[in-house]
Amino acid sequence: MGSHRKPRPSSGPFNGRAVRTVLLAAGAAGVATAVPAHAATGPARAAIVSDSVFSNANRLHHTQTKDSFTVREFGNVRSASVRNQANAASVACSVDDKCRSVALSFQIVTIAGDVHRLKAVNVSDATNKYCDGCQTLAGAYQFVVSTPDPLKLDASARRQLADIERRLDVLTRSTLPATELQTRVDALAGEVNGVLKNAVAKAPKGHDRPDVTLHRRLDGWPGH
Repeated sequence: MGSHRKPRPSSGPFNGRAVRTVLLAAGAAGVATAVPAHAATGPARAAIVSDSVFSNANRLHHTQTKDSFTVREFGNVRSASVRNQANAASVACSVDDKCRSVALSFQIVTIAGDVHRLKAVNVSDATNKYCDGCQTLAGAYQFVVSTPDPLKLDASARRQLADIERRLDVLTRSTLPATELQTRVDALAGEVNGVLKNAVAKAPKGHDRPDVTLHRRLDGWPGH
């Protein structure tokens, strides 16, 4: 037995317990802060946001599962730095006394205007340390929505996202094998992508076409 770290897979076919929505615009210091809805359309320079989930299963806590589903709506920005991260670890369990660790993070960020600098970081890492037969899964899904003018998701889109978040929570807490869990979470990500694409289809068309980009990172040890 030993400490194992699996190579991270490349992006897949797509390029917290409630939907949390934050309207953001850059302040004078260049760090995004929550502001009233009407301020989201005002001048902005920079925006910074980070979301992360970490789960750690061990001999004292054989099962630990966590998820996050966050929606962050930015106003006009000139530059943005967004980070989404999921880390899961299983430590010092055995084949006869297995652990299960699941960390899933969905991050939706909307930005508007002529963004010259966008840094989007999406990271997942699943680690088994002296934990043969354990199931460990980390998944990070980052959706970046870019539109010429600030995008405000309507009531229908919010209801759909809230339903997806509820089902994500159910999956996270399920006992499904890690391989099947990956498939089902991917399907939910596809649904989110569809909701966002429908939303940008209704957005005003400017010089730059509205776009939705999904960054997907999955890392896992399915166990035996």
